Amino acid sequence: MTDDAALDELRFLTRALRAHLEWQVNTGATGLERAVREASPSVAPMPPVAPMPLVAPGPAAMPVAPLAAAMPVAPLAAAMPVAPLAAASGDVDGARRLEVLAELARACTRCGLCKGRKQAVFARGTGRSGVCFVGEGPGADEDAQGLPFVGKAGQLLDRMIEAMGLERDEVYVCNVVKCRPPENRKPEPDEMTACLPFLTEQLELIAPRVIVALGATAIQGLFGTSEGITRMRGNWKSYRGQIDVMPTFHPAYLLRNPAAKREVWADLQEVLRRMGRSVPARR
Repeated sequence: MTDDAALDELRFLTRALRAHLEWQVNTGATGLERAVREASPSVAPMPPVAPMPLVAPGPAAMPVAPLAAAMPVAPLAAAMPVAPLAAASGDVDGARRLEVLAELARACTRCGLCKGRKQAVFARGTGRSGVCFVGEGPGADEDAQGLPFVGKAGQLLDRMIEAMGLERDEVYVCNVVKCRPPENRKPEPDEMTACLPFLTEQLELIAPRVIVALGATAIQGLFGTSEGITRMRGNWKSYRGQIDVMPTFHPAYLLRNPAAKREVWADLQEVLRRMGRSVPARR
């Protein structure tokens, strides 16, 4: 393994440990979850965390702990710095890490949503276009199929992607929470907090050029704000100073309010312009 590869691996493990320690702070738990250990037999059980800093090996060692005291519990989306990792679409190691992360999500029991799910819903698409859509959480169709945005709202999202001149599989689509909330209700704050480390790691590994935040919950997950989507849509934001974010309405809202499609199309045109793409003629 080259020095750069070893450093990338160390960064990945450090972020995973950091996310787990934050979960321990939130829940008062210790060690690794049993379901995660069983799903990942190659991962050795974690010993109790001692109150001393973790230090990366090598001459440029930097302390990355005590993590629990150094970082706020919420919002988690703003808690961890984004490392300049390669996008998963062109990085075999990044793709492998996404697969491991998906397995951890499928075995996750960090919040009560795990009790009612058929399966965790991690993501779909490659992200090679540089566009990532972030929604709220899976519904009944998504819970049954294990993929995000496959119901009626997902069909509308696919038409939106097609209207942008993009292929369905070349964008990355995920949600703030990976398990279906009962009756498709909005996720509770503690549920979002428990699940946000997965979204954080997804965005680091995919490294999109633009995130399209679908609805108020997506904005809350990304930025920790409670401001309404009506005021925020159409106005560019920056995720950790590195990724442009366009807030817009969720496709489920458009199914109830078709007149808002015009506003969403205007937002998507701005996304294309920000990426240097031409806006396709409407059919």
